[in-house]
Amino acid sequence: MAFAMLPFPQINPVALSIGPLSVRWYGLMYLFGFVSGWFLGRRRVRTHKTFTLHDFDDLLTWALFGVIVGARLGYVLFYDLAAYIEDPLAIFYLTRGGMSFHGGMLGVIFATWLCAYRKGIPLFRVTDFFAPLVPPGLFFGRIGNFINGELWGRVTDAPIGMIFPEGGPLPRHPSQLYEAALEGVLFFILLWVYSGKPRPRMAVSGMFLLLYGMFRFTVEYFREPDAHLGLVGFGQLSMGQMLCLPMILGGIALLFAARTVNITETPVDDIHATPEGKDAGKGPSQKKGKARRR
Repeated sequence: MAFAMLPFPQINPVALSIGPLSVRWYGLMYLFGFVSGWFLGRRRVRTHKTFTLHDFDDLLTWALFGVIVGARLGYVLFYDLAAYIEDPLAIFYLTRGGMSFHGGMLGVIFATWLCAYRKGIPLFRVTDFFAPLVPPGLFFGRIGNFINGELWGRVTDAPIGMIFPEGGPLPRHPSQLYEAALEGVLFFILLWVYSGKPRPRMAVSGMFLLLYGMFRFTVEYFREPDAHLGLVGFGQLSMGQMLCLPMILGGIALLFAARTVNITETPVDDIHATPEGKDAGKGPSQKKGKARRR
């Protein structure tokens, strides 16, 4: 049987080499994701006035630490625990790959919670603010996976199929590009527009969990399951899909819970229409009688 396919672009994973120092595209994609989150976040601070720029910079620093540690530990725990029990030092070999979005998300939540607690900022105020900043980072990350020729899709005879260098002789779905489109571009558009209007606290966080869970669950049908795991859920679902199920359920629960909350996260254009008046536009450390920065 003949397969129609697209050629896989042979992109050198090393973007720049200076002597013994090599800068890889995958590392640059992480940098691009962080920079995009910083740029969008500072713009969002100006329009939403959720908290001060200083608070945002502090929270972002904690979030960056949380995403790296959480993503690595998430991969270890969710995807290959037995191998790392045999060789614990391999946990620190980040250049070998192995990062988990679900672990990174948990790491960010924990790290920002610690920072927010010190500042007296409610956790869901932080997660509602940060949620729309995440999709661009997911987009760049998936492009990095594609350049590396890793995390390829399942075998296909569709015209969009590609033969990946390490994926065997048969064409496969370029599932990294599907994920970049769904989890990156479409996810960002929907969440950015949704969060641009007044929403009850927890609503944006709930929509984040629901949309990402649905998009990732869907695209996993085109992505090759991890070889050492296979289909782990009911003989039909991949590990990624199993981890998305609690996200979907959690997102639905938060959206329902948000309907009972009287606190509304309001963009600055609508500040004067809120019962809190001008004080609604100030960060928590700016409000009189509120928690002060230590």
